[in-house]
Amino acid sequence: MTSELMGKMLSMNPSLVRRTMGGLRKVGFVTSTKGHHGGWLLTKALNEITLAEVYQALGEPNLFAVGVADSTSTCLLEKAANVATRSALDKARQCFLDELATSTVADLVEGSRDQIKAYQYMHIKD
Repeated sequence: MTSELMGKMLSMNPSLVRRTMGGLRKVGFVTSTKGHHGGWLLTKALNEITLAEVYQALGEPNLFAVGVADSTSTCLLEKAANVATRSALDKARQCFLDELATSTVADLVEGSRDQIKAYQYMHIKD
């Protein structure tokens, strides 16, 4: 599938799709070919790719808008708050990763495979 087609499906710029797919290529989930019939191709079965692996392949984007404030502060209260915040965020991150590890990409598409194929077929003509 091409970056352009994925961009249409996801309502995003094809260059962003290529950048995202590049992270997945680095860990061996996809490969790409250039040319008229080129595009992205899976190199691993969907049931072999966990959501935790995808999250990690994409650089583990920040989960929370909150975080440790100034790490160089001399304020003892702020330092204590940073330790508590860091600990809570680390636990939440681990819980998040553990949960993602229980699902595969195949789980995401289960029940939607026919709609995905129909959408792809309709837009290949474009």
